[in-house]
Amino acid sequence: MPLLHVSMRAGKPDAYRQAILDNLYRAMREALNVPEDDQFMTISELAPANFRCGNAYGVERSDDAVLIQITVFASRTAEQKGALYRRIADLLGESPGIRPEDVFVNVLDAPKENWSVGHGIAQFA
Repeated sequence: MPLLHVSMRAGKPDAYRQAILDNLYRAMREALNVPEDDQFMTISELAPANFRCGNAYGVERSDDAVLIQITVFASRTAEQKGALYRRIADLLGESPGIRPEDVFVNVLDAPKENWSVGHGIAQFA
């Protein structure tokens, strides 16, 4: 039950953005065993004045950097997260062609009782 959000600079075509979402979903299916059609994903496109990525931690980022934040059940292991990071970088490199240096991923753990996916109930608690 991941909840995923991507922030990026505005100006990329629809196909570019769709490739990001498609490959993020694929990476989550492969690395986290996310169920079929479990797709809760958004992209925010920001004007250059509203989007800044530095080159901290020895990573030279370009204007094509994407910030990806994924909230998951707190049950994911460090190994699963590591596999997810690698798979995301590989797939986004293939399509739409984002350099691995421009893929910034943050995974947030949330207890199952923190989720309601509809009907005003905590389905996973």
